[in-house]
Amino acid sequence: MLYACTLTLHDNVFFATREMGTLYETEKYLHNWALSYALFSVSHIPQPYRVKGKTAQKPSYLDEEAEQSLHHLNQAGIYVFPARPLSWSYQINTFKAAQSTYYGRSKQFGEKGADRNYPINYGRAKELAVNSRYRTYILTAGEKKISIPQWIRLGKWAAKVRVEAVEIPSSLVRARQGEYLCDRPLNPLDLDPSTQWLLYDRVVMPPVSLFSQAQLSGNYWEVAGNAWENWKRERSLDLENAIRLPRDVRYGASYVATA
Repeated sequence: MLYACTLTLHDNVFFATREMGTLYETEKYLHNWALSYALFSVSHIPQPYRVKGKTAQKPSYLDEEAEQSLHHLNQAGIYVFPARPLSWSYQINTFKAAQSTYYGRSKQFGEKGADRNYPINYGRAKELAVNSRYRTYILTAGEKKISIPQWIRLGKWAAKVRVEAVEIPSSLVRARQGEYLCDRPLNPLDLDPSTQWLLYDRVVMPPVSLFSQAQLSGNYWEVAGNAWENWKRERSLDLENAIRLPRDVRYGASYVATA
């Protein structure tokens, strides 16, 4: 089963992709691991009330022994691809930084270094603005349908995002093999090790850099052709003319194979 999901931001979305001095910048792509937690943290991924000890500050994305791990979605046969922007804009907000010994000491107005009418400890957050729109795809194993929430919370500010999901009939999805172009961002750690990367643009962002505009070789799913165009036209859907997505994707597939 393949679902096309359109995401519309109803709040500013912020996550610190790059920290350049006092400027904290948000990448225009939405990481698939963040989307996976936002979409399925209630229905499939447990949410511990409190994490203590050594596991409190340890990333648990691919830790099979961790309670809040993406392996729950592997077991359920669900995979969320990174989201590509359809239309986006930014808003830069200035905030006062917390007073700390390693960052600096806040000063009263009039003191040396604080003769201007704003605090000397401040930062700027470059956030994805309201009404930015994104497209992602969700792939599920078998014919079992899943429930996709209409609203999710995303980013450090827990921004409100509307989700509009459309189920694509399996009769329109074809299994292909060979070289193909994927105009969507992909997570290299989640692709099958047999997939070959020929060309790609690297998008540096934590926790794992994404690859975009990639040319690959391997097994993939394709949705294209006259039947696809007729199906979209009958439902007045504004979707891509052709969808090509890698097959056999699992969270941490390449990472596990390498380890």
